[in-house]
Amino acid sequence: MQIFSFSPFGYEGSLVTVEVDLRRGIPAIDLIGLADGAVKESRERMKSAIRNSGFEFPMERVLISLSPADLKKEGAGFDLALALAVLEADSRKNDGEIDMNPEPILVMGELELSGALRPVKAVHAAAATAAAAGIRKCIVSSANAAEAREVTGMKVFGATNLGDAFEALSNPDFFTGGADESDSFVPENSVLIDGVLFPAENPDLEFGDIKNQQRLVRALQIAAAGGHNLLSFGSPGCGKTLALQRFPNLLPLLTVEEAQSVTRIHSLAGLLSPNQPLMRVAPFRMPHQTASIEGICGGGTSCRPGEISLSHNGVLFLDEAAEFRSSVLQMLRVPLESGCITLSRAGRSTTYPARFQLLMATNPCPCGNYGSPTKICLCSAKSVEQYWRKFSAPLLDRIDIRVNVSSENSERENENSSSTAELRVQIASAVKIQRIRGKKNAAFTPQDVLEFCEIDKESRGILDEAISKNDFSQRAISGILKLSRTIADMDGSEKICRVHLEEAVSFRSNVGVLELFSGE
Repeated sequence: MQIFSFSPFGYEGSLVTVEVDLRRGIPAIDLIGLADGAVKESRERMKSAIRNSGFEFPMERVLISLSPADLKKEGAGFDLALALAVLEADSRKNDGEIDMNPEPILVMGELELSGALRPVKAVHAAAATAAAAGIRKCIVSSANAAEAREVTGMKVFGATNLGDAFEALSNPDFFTGGADESDSFVPENSVLIDGVLFPAENPDLEFGDIKNQQRLVRALQIAAAGGHNLLSFGSPGCGKTLALQRFPNLLPLLTVEEAQSVTRIHSLAGLLSPNQPLMRVAPFRMPHQTASIEGICGGGTSCRPGEISLSHNGVLFLDEAAEFRSSVLQMLRVPLESGCITLSRAGRSTTYPARFQLLMATNPCPCGNYGSPTKICLCSAKSVEQYWRKFSAPLLDRIDIRVNVSSENSERENENSSSTAELRVQIASAVKIQRIRGKKNAAFTPQDVLEFCEIDKESRGILDEAISKNDFSQRAISGILKLSRTIADMDGSEKICRVHLEEAVSFRSNVGVLELFSGE
């Protein structure tokens, strides 16, 4: 029997073959294969766990090989694989049997000295990698069994101790799972709207409670429907952060295909919840302003995922965005365009998916009072300009929706926003159409824009006028067409009409503080 374990590095990771040879000599355990400190300590944990589980540890010289030999092995997830490999080798030698047709199996788990099993991270990633290599069985801790079963075709045994795990090696009836995508995890109380699943509504994130900010709520609805990036700016206390923090309540559940890559990333980071073995709820990450480049893009000796990868197929929300370091903000530009990020460490590299939706909220100036009719701004024109130059024009050019949340809205409007349930209806209509196309509108390529975003002559005249007035770049023009396509999808319209284009232009135009920044 071939026993495999898993060494996490970056997004891909590597399968590790565990081999044991029992030979004559002074009883000892030799471990080869570039193991780190935690793996070397497994020798003592394994030895005690075997004896305390009622087994006899081989009174011979034990050689354990972890291959490939040039790959560094890290973590305590090798404990169970080492113990089972030793017991299997000892049993085979005592019985005089030679396994001529070895069956591969993935084994992961940390052992206590008593023989009980502890959960480890990266089990979902390990199971997915093993399944891709043709391995269809795995033994893990019972606490990790649910996430391993979410890998299509993988049969899993969730062991509570070493004795159970060893018994499962020779009993195929112990393994369950192997389900297809139709049996994948769905959160409780999910809501089905027009064929699109949404998570249960969170009353603490109800949009109906937001007053006098209908334009901002409309912008968030469009952003949720098409996956568009959004920038909201306004004076302190105007409600921009309050509204943006409720954005997850508008997002539909991820498809099983989308959830697999998200689950893999969170599994590698050790952030997977036992109550959600498959990440069907879109991630919503909100890092602090002191976050470093490594914290946002990822890094470390094992290339751990950063915030942008943890936001994959979800949302990255930067509150008080101007307070982030300029280098952090500029680093976002390439992942926003490519949907992935490549990290290189010590001669190795890995590529994480990072197709996230960017939401940013910021004040109009350092003191926050710029443009207020009732408060005095104490900032000089130069300080305001420097404040906005932290974003840079190329970064802002990738933001399809810009919303100026001013105090004037409160004087002009006096009513509550639409409820979350009402907002979800149009979002579901747009999401359903986009899933048929195969991608979100915000991710359209230039060829997709030509195919799906055709406009008539009247609308072309409106767009040309907007281009002349705002000096839009080609990326901005493409963004307007994508935004128009989303608004049309929300209305169930096959064609982009004039009203759709006008609304898209209104959200993209350089208004308020952006006029100062752009020099217009």
